[in-house]
Amino acid sequence: MKFVALLSGGKDSVYSTLLSVRHGHELVCCAHLSPSPTADLEGESYMYQTAGSDAVRVQVEGCMGLPFHTAEIRGGSVDTSLVYDGSSGAAAAGAAA
Repeated sequence: MKFVALLSGGKDSVYSTLLSVRHGHELVCCAHLSPSPTADLEGESYMYQTAGSDAVRVQVEGCMGLPFHTAEIRGGSVDTSLVYDGSSGAAAAGAAA
């Protein structure tokens, strides 16, 4: 089966891609959701790891020799408190519906 790997720049997304290839699937290209150019890469990551974002293109095009597609992440976290209770923001709106 052909597949597109969504890579974050971290070891877990690269490892899962490697396992898929080892199981006989055909990797046809890689995709990446990158933080905005003004984002604090050491701060909150919103969706997933962003610290390795600058290296993903090199990993894919330079090391893997595959097409690379990227899109910028837009948005932000609804709740950044240390204790998440699900009563604020989108979680609460979904529960009320």
